[in-house]
Amino acid sequence: MLRAPPRLWSLSCRYPQPKCSRPFSSHSFLRFPRSTGRLNESTSGSRSSASGAHTTFEESGTSFASKLGRPSVRRQVLFFLFGSSTAFLYAAWRTDLETSLVLERLRSQAHIWNFQTITNRDLIKFQQVELITKLRNQYAYVTSEVPKVLRSWMSLLYLSIFQPYADASEGRRLCWKICLLNAGIWVMWKFRRMQPIMARNFAHNPLSGLSFTLLTSMFSHQGFFHLALNCLALESFGSAAYTYLQKSQNHQHPEQLESTSIHHFMGFFLSAGMFSGLFSHIMSVKFKYPRLIANLSSPANIPKFTDTWASAVASASSAAKTSPKGSYLWRSAPSTATKVSSELPSSLGASGAIYACVTMTALAFPSAQISLVVPPSYPIDIQTGVAGLLLIDVIGALRGWRLIDHWAHLGGAAFGAAYWTFGPEFWSRLRRQPKQEEPSS
Repeated sequence: MLRAPPRLWSLSCRYPQPKCSRPFSSHSFLRFPRSTGRLNESTSGSRSSASGAHTTFEESGTSFASKLGRPSVRRQVLFFLFGSSTAFLYAAWRTDLETSLVLERLRSQAHIWNFQTITNRDLIKFQQVELITKLRNQYAYVTSEVPKVLRSWMSLLYLSIFQPYADASEGRRLCWKICLLNAGIWVMWKFRRMQPIMARNFAHNPLSGLSFTLLTSMFSHQGFFHLALNCLALESFGSAAYTYLQKSQNHQHPEQLESTSIHHFMGFFLSAGMFSGLFSHIMSVKFKYPRLIANLSSPANIPKFTDTWASAVASASSAAKTSPKGSYLWRSAPSTATKVSSELPSSLGASGAIYACVTMTALAFPSAQISLVVPPSYPIDIQTGVAGLLLIDVIGALRGWRLIDHWAHLGGAAFGAAYWTFGPEFWSRLRRQPKQEEPSS
């Protein structure tokens, strides 16, 4: 996941206030007591007013963290649990339904299957034949409806699009569809009027208080290179992860019939993306946010109040010369909120779910080799390459690099490793085994 540009999110307050969306002071300069027409006002009265203001600001500074509150974590956890459970339950129900329908079609078209044991390979081959037959019928219809002058061009266009589609595996075709969805959302980012809506609903920010953005942000990409790199990685490692999930059902005893693994992969992909966003959200709320609030409410950031106008002018001049950005006297509310937003920026992208596919592929196929699409394209072992990527993410997370959401990468990798260990057994228990008639003698 990449970090989105900083955005001024509103911070939730624990105590009721007239304007909760502006928790910081909106005045950049301190106001001294104004004259009320009495020229002979005593100096002691001015000093008492200044000391009273000083006491009030100190009290507000000490209770800054308690009044500001802390972003929510419970709602995001509940959303992940509900969303992941719903995705897997629907995937299991839909897989069982489609497997039963494919079994019925297979037995109705060839009676020989009533005397043989049907395997997953037989189901996959039968569906591939159905797909090719459907594409050929569409090709005959399209070429017959167009004029003869354009028939050769239409034939070439149709074959150039659907021939690679028919030759590709089912997992790769699914990854292409996900990439098309990502590209459509990327186009929406390019409309200036849509950017405020996209920034709120398709980028997850820990300070926004939203939960559904854990799901929507995983399909959102704001930059073209971010989109292109994620789509290339998804096509390679996503299809490999799909193959592992498909083959894992063949290792069940007895073999569990599964006509398609599309819904299984989508349940895994959605859960991995939401978990990676949740992991990054928890790390930001539980560790980054308290340190940032403690820094803003520390005594070093509390302004020094003066008793006389001359000392006030001297203090302001010295602060402007020494540390114009560090003095609270010259810091406005938008700049303070911008600092909070820049320290906890929004994140978006499918890299968290892709990291889950990468990790599961490395554990499932340890002897595989990978190479970059650009030079140097020297092949290396997949486990060595994945270990190097995870090491970079660990260093970036510990050192606070903010260009990439390293915590989301690590969360996705952890989910992929956990699903490689427990996922196939969990999926097998979740599904209902379709009834297969015993072959007749």
